[in-house]
Amino acid sequence: MKRIVIFLLLAIAFTSCKSTSTAVSKSGTKSESKKENKALVNTLIEKATDNIGVRYKAGGTTKSGFDCSGLVYTTFESENIQLPRSSYDQAKIGKVIPLNDAKKGDLIFFKTNKSRQINHVGLITEVNSDEIKFVHSSTSKGVIISSTKEAYYKNSFEQVNRVLP
Repeated sequence: MKRIVIFLLLAIAFTSCKSTSTAVSKSGTKSESKKENKALVNTLIEKATDNIGVRYKAGGTTKSGFDCSGLVYTTFESENIQLPRSSYDQAKIGKVIPLNDAKKGDLIFFKTNKSRQINHVGLITEVNSDEIKFVHSSTSKGVIISSTKEAYYKNSFEQVNRVLP
């Protein structure tokens, strides 16, 4: 009987170990985990901005042309982070956060051209008190950095998602 009770207690302990705390690195400290996350964010931004000037191409995921979600998808995939392929589906990943809590590395979503659903995504590269800058692929200019101060993006903003810890 005692063995069964011990077994059940161990089973409960191991099945209820789901943690909601911040991920920690192999060395076990949160500060090192934050450093790793910051390095990952900077790498993602660097990889995305390395494509500035690449033309827009519907369905594109290569240097010969990117669409907005293709740029984000390919950028994250380069660091072995799997995201859905479309901006609509990418908007369902991670946690939706308030605009004023946005950080570098978060995804920013829009409903452009009076769309009823999310149809555009960018990767946040910079956050200031009154402006967010993001890298994305626009249909008219290809991969560029834009700002939430621009009327077009200010008026079509929908949400920010945090997909990294």
